[in-house]
Amino acid sequence: MSAIKISKYDEIFIESNDQKRTVDIRKGVVSIDYYEDIFSPTVTAIINVVNTGDSISKTDDEGNADGPKQSIYNGLPLRGGERVSLKVAGNTQSNPGLDFSKKPSDYLYVSSISNVISESKRESFTLNLVSRESITNETTRVAKKYPTSSRIDQSVQDILKNYLKTDKEIVVDETSNKYGFIGNLRKPFTVLVWLASKSVPKSSGDGTAGFVFFQTKDGFNFRSIDKLITEKPKATYTYVGSSKENTNKDFNILAYTTNRNQNLIENLRLGAYSSYRVFYNPLTSEFTPQEKSVFKSSDYIGKSKNLGKTLTLPKLSSESNETLGDVPSRIITQILDIGTMEKDASTEGNSDPSKYQSQILMRYNVLMTQTMNMTVASNTNLRAGDIIECQFPKVSKSDGNQFDDDQSGLYMIKELCHHFDTNGSYTSMMLVRDTFGRYGTNNKEE
Repeated sequence: MSAIKISKYDEIFIESNDQKRTVDIRKGVVSIDYYEDIFSPTVTAIINVVNTGDSISKTDDEGNADGPKQSIYNGLPLRGGERVSLKVAGNTQSNPGLDFSKKPSDYLYVSSISNVISESKRESFTLNLVSRESITNETTRVAKKYPTSSRIDQSVQDILKNYLKTDKEIVVDETSNKYGFIGNLRKPFTVLVWLASKSVPKSSGDGTAGFVFFQTKDGFNFRSIDKLITEKPKATYTYVGSSKENTNKDFNILAYTTNRNQNLIENLRLGAYSSYRVFYNPLTSEFTPQEKSVFKSSDYIGKSKNLGKTLTLPKLSSESNETLGDVPSRIITQILDIGTMEKDASTEGNSDPSKYQSQILMRYNVLMTQTMNMTVASNTNLRAGDIIECQFPKVSKSDGNQFDDDQSGLYMIKELCHHFDTNGSYTSMMLVRDTFGRYGTNNKEE
């Protein structure tokens, strides 16, 4: 059986807010879209439903049936916050499907109901779903003071367990830098995304700053971008063009479009390649010395991992040996964060932004150098943050069987959507890559 075929809905139950009524909506589900994104702290899903008006009985205060059956929207009723148990079976032995039904903490929650249309004998509506932690995030605030002696990864695990109270799998890469801060009653997701922008991995060397915080169907991830890049590809996909005989193969690229292959001016405005940074130390009333103020990406090229070849930047002019990575294109000013009201903060020291801020700015923006949308047959083994290999044919009159070594290669899944409907099952992805070339720094053929 092909992975593009229809997937069976094993379980789709909606439970009322008072937990007294449950309705099975599998027969009325028109389509399911499930989403992950490395820049999103929660997974989301959209279920489109069409059904007749005799789906659920109205009940009295004791839970007994009271009157004729009604529509789901008014009979349950649907008002937001309902729990949804969702399980979509895999359509091949290697395609496991989606399962949010094992235990109540895995259930998805209705964040909103949209596109409601009620007629005399039928109704239709769209359920917008989020994870349980997304609801908890809106009702919880981080008030704790974390000392400068705490590594960022330790603070992240504390917030996930003690504020979001998640029992899902947690994958946190160890950080090398420590950072003290006060929660200031901010939401947990806000703090976690903020900490990701200040983190440097322990396992890598200089020039590798930059983390992302996101959720997949397995759980929560606080991952180093460099470490994600060096992981083995989860799958290899090949584009075969309009050949009808191959369109149903599980690892063929059904369609793709390249959205961007560079945005040089935007990167220069953001200072992604080089910047001038001035930090004011309120403890000593000193500014960053001029010799330490300039960040040059040319000093870090080769130290960070790449999905393609080593990053190369154009020269300023044909007569100059300097590149865009040698001359600052942005001025950054900031008050230096020296700690969280600790007596020894000045001696122990908080994480110095002058050592990581510009590196992270470069990493985030260079990662998005190339963006591509791609659709393949359903593959629920894939998750946001995974690396896949894509093979594209070379545009050549002589030999169309050769692969393009510039466009082909390793890509990271920035975001994905698993789509299921009555016609088939598909996975669509936005892929990103920092540099061109088929052989990157984590490729064995390098």
